[in-house]
Amino acid sequence: MLVQNWMTTDVVSVTPETSLLKVGKLLKDHNIRRLPVLDDKGHVVGIISDRDVRDASPSKATTLDMYEMHYLLAELKAKNIMTANPVTISPAETVEKAAMLMLDHKIGGLPVVEESGRLVGILSDQDVFKALVDITGARLGGIQVGVELPDAPGTMRPIFDTLRAHNARLLSVLTASSGDDGMRQVFLRIRQMASPEAEKALLEAIGKQAHVLYCAGRGCRPCRDA
Repeated sequence: MLVQNWMTTDVVSVTPETSLLKVGKLLKDHNIRRLPVLDDKGHVVGIISDRDVRDASPSKATTLDMYEMHYLLAELKAKNIMTANPVTISPAETVEKAAMLMLDHKIGGLPVVEESGRLVGILSDQDVFKALVDITGARLGGIQVGVELPDAPGTMRPIFDTLRAHNARLLSVLTASSGDDGMRQVFLRIRQMASPEAEKALLEAIGKQAHVLYCAGRGCRPCRDA
């Protein structure tokens, strides 16, 4: 999954000279949480979040009158509150890499830039969630089965043979390391079958080929009780 396939390309942005008043209005009007700050060549020089705006704005307990407050908001510029040189990502990078950067840096979005530094999009945590839902096939329902197998070549073949023998259709396959024990967790999402009985028979057959960690969906009770 590449960033370019999931990013938002119609990006609302500001310049370093944009007032705090306008920045706040843009965030509210477009119902967004962050704004890239661009120079006159379209290069990303900073980013402003809704939290930055809240932190920079006078509190409700301020003694400033309305005119003083308006003057302050108009005089304070994006360059005064932005995070300079923000973390960015290339459109040719993977969504997984973007998610890792967001997690490591504790941020909720990344400007997407070309090699020249020019902005071409923005990727938010919501875009990552959408990609996750899509790649897992979660909206398609069915059954999800988690199994544990040795982390070695060929260990998935008996599982695939079992699915084929039961005319089961795979929607997605995801894997994760179990740690240093030489085992791997595999998560299979299978399209809903003709009947609960057919699903139960499939789950029992899978249980003979691998250690079943869990199953979720129709016909999963035998796995939970195992």
